[in-house]
Amino acid sequence: MWCSENKFRPFCCKRCQLIDLGEWAEENHKISQPMQSNEPLNEEMLDALEEQFLQHNKFFVDSE
Repeated sequence: MWCSENKFRPFCCKRCQLIDLGEWAEENHKISQPMQSNEPLNEEMLDALEEQFLQHNKFFVDSE
């Protein structure tokens, strides 16, 4: 189950984390453009990005 305390966050489990890593390693995922800001990311910024991602990708959230 996904929750903010999950050590595999933003993944639900180690298996999903490894599947995603494999996709990156095989170059099936790519970052399409460079970051627009020179400001380093902090935990608050990462949390906000994660929340925005989850709002647009409901399949990562357990159904109620």
